[in-house]
Amino acid sequence: MDFRRDTVEGLAERVRSGALGARELLDATLERIEALNPQVNAFVAVDADGARAAADAIDDAVAAGEDPGPLAGIPLAVKDLEDAAGMVTTLGSTLWASDPPARRDSTLVERLRAAGCVVVGKTNTPELGWKAESDNAVYGATRNPWNLERSPGGSSGGSAAALAAGLVPLATGSDGGGSIRIPAALCGMSGMKPSLGRVPAAGPIPPSWPLLSSSGPMALRTSDIALALDTVIGPEPGDIRSLPMPEPSWHRSIEDLHHPRRVGWSPTLGYAQVDREVLSVCERAVHRLADHGVEVVEAGEVFDEDPVATWLTLAATYNLRTLEVYRGSEAWDQIDPGLRASVEWAAASVSAADFIRAEDACHRLNQRLMRTLGEVSILLTPTVAGQTPLSGQPGTIDGQPDVNWVRFTYPFNLTRSPAGSVCAGYTGDGMPVGLQVVGPQHGDVVVLRTMAVLEADLGCDRVAPFG
Repeated sequence: MDFRRDTVEGLAERVRSGALGARELLDATLERIEALNPQVNAFVAVDADGARAAADAIDDAVAAGEDPGPLAGIPLAVKDLEDAAGMVTTLGSTLWASDPPARRDSTLVERLRAAGCVVVGKTNTPELGWKAESDNAVYGATRNPWNLERSPGGSSGGSAAALAAGLVPLATGSDGGGSIRIPAALCGMSGMKPSLGRVPAAGPIPPSWPLLSSSGPMALRTSDIALALDTVIGPEPGDIRSLPMPEPSWHRSIEDLHHPRRVGWSPTLGYAQVDREVLSVCERAVHRLADHGVEVVEAGEVFDEDPVATWLTLAATYNLRTLEVYRGSEAWDQIDPGLRASVEWAAASVSAADFIRAEDACHRLNQRLMRTLGEVSILLTPTVAGQTPLSGQPGTIDGQPDVNWVRFTYPFNLTRSPAGSVCAGYTGDGMPVGLQVVGPQHGDVVVLRTMAVLEADLGCDRVAPFG
């Protein structure tokens, strides 16, 4: 088995039919993690005993003629910002590294288990998921399977690296500023941030970034993402943001594909400097659509300025809410210095009125995006502005380090739009480049269909030169 070549759907069907045992699938996972994880550091914890018990239960159900679900036996990695019963949720922080194991699953993990997934372990993330680099003081840095000297991005970099290295076929992620799309782009795979509220987050603890972050499944290809999304979307009374059940099946919606009639292409969103090589790769991918008869409309200035200040106001204030209790204590110095600085800035500089004005800015950003999407069905942009950074460093734009090398993703957390990333091609040094796909409000299916069309047109290899 090679999880980079085998589809989630195909593996689950074999388990459901009895042609492949869930325990056999899990053993292959555990062997690959043991052999390769020391090099990539994607997994930070593995629950082998719990996973074996779950896999055996699925095999017993199949033997008894029962259907374990559409994701039967699929090994699942859980980002370490998400609760999985029986495992510690450290949030990538020394503050919570010694906490007792979670007593219950998050809603996302609960629904994936109910669909037949076997939780294998937890994947690395920066502290509180605050940055586009997956390192922390507890577990160190995760490496990119396409080049172990490079970063996989963040904050779902552990999950993306686990998928790109073929350690598991399915993982969870969350995206509050690009945290699914950025690592998907850097690790040569597809990634999808669902509309806010599509995947609910219930439970006694309020969501950490309630107006920015969406959680969802991660896989190498769009069809597997859609299959997993079908099992986790839908309303949840415990989440006031959760949306009603949409179309019957997102997975079936991408079976009969057609090219969109018109798409928008914005190489800068109106404000962004982009690395020349990254831009060239994305432009070639967009031209492939034009070769298939798609009308490509130059979208130009989608926004009149970089909304990074708006995003920072919201994100830093959310982190202040989480960390304020530790300010002035001995534990304060253990927090990532960059995270600590952003929280101090929020405490000193962001008033309640400032926070509301940031929410007002989100409304205006969406109004501007609506004008663009009123003329086209989808908007395409580079996923990130810079080339893949070396581990622990920022990405580069035309050879120069740039701390905001990810300036294309967070606008669509502010607008709450569904957005994805597909592999558009590779730079001269062999690193993947992502093309971002942005849809209208609640237009998740439009995004998924366009991602699947682009995957078919571009035909990028999903197998990293690793392992």
